[in-house]
Amino acid sequence: MQASRTTGWWCNRPPMLSFFITHQDHCRRLESYLRTLMPASPFGYARKLIRSGAVRCNGAKVTPHTLLTNHDTVTLKESGATTGYIAYTRPVLDILYEDSLIMIANKPAGLPMHRTAECEENLVDVGQTYMIQRETPCKLYPVNRLDRGTSGAVILAKSSSSAGIYGRQVKETVLDKLYLALVWGTAAESGVITEPLDEKESETRYRPMVTSENCTLLAVAPITGRMHQIRRHLAAIGHPVIGDKRYGGGDMPQLAGFALHSFKTSLTLSEAGALTVCAPVSEELMTLCEQRWIERDSLLKTVTRLASLNASGI
Repeated sequence: MQASRTTGWWCNRPPMLSFFITHQDHCRRLESYLRTLMPASPFGYARKLIRSGAVRCNGAKVTPHTLLTNHDTVTLKESGATTGYIAYTRPVLDILYEDSLIMIANKPAGLPMHRTAECEENLVDVGQTYMIQRETPCKLYPVNRLDRGTSGAVILAKSSSSAGIYGRQVKETVLDKLYLALVWGTAAESGVITEPLDEKESETRYRPMVTSENCTLLAVAPITGRMHQIRRHLAAIGHPVIGDKRYGGGDMPQLAGFALHSFKTSLTLSEAGALTVCAPVSEELMTLCEQRWIERDSLLKTVTRLASLNASGI
């Protein structure tokens, strides 16, 4: 990160450090933001600062789960240790949550989960390399998966046993997940799609959030977990995801993937109970929405509303 006011990253105001939140961190948990800011800090350092009262947002008290929004100001008590940990560039791996068993990463569109061709970059390899560089090496195992073209929150376990624990949770309960999908056509009302996929019962709920010229930004909740479920179901009702060539969304060369983002994930942690994580929307998807006449401020307000919903509210 560049140390200047114009970047929206940080500036000194002794005896406090002030950090100005931009769209890159809109709806990110405060703990994740501090870990992004200080990637080399000891594990648990960010949470310790929050619990000690050394961190505030807009002057108010916070918790590790406080969601940040665009234009917020986070203040942090200045110390030699804290200042020394602050990085000038963002980590190559965008970690939304991490503990001793799992991490939740914000996967970029176009990046596969696993190696699909020799020497091809993929999320698991990127994550493992980052862990080695951070001097916390471990082998990563995907607990759930996102298609190559889908961006957003995905869970990686740090051991095979942890993968088994959380894999069973995903299989037995299906993750409580909400997606953002920019689709072709005008979807005027909420709906439920129950068309079977691969001869299995399938259910997807959707709710229009913003409508523009010949496109709609939807909140989507997959109640079941079939392969390509959201993409196939939305295509089946005549609203394919923009850029999804496979299911009728057309070719968008400016996109690394397509306009589908895994925004919100809720799960039960083995050690700490319920957790909800939101993945900030990528610059690429924001730009596409602007090109389709959905203003950035409108998108950010929509994302804020979506953060308060769950699958039952769709």
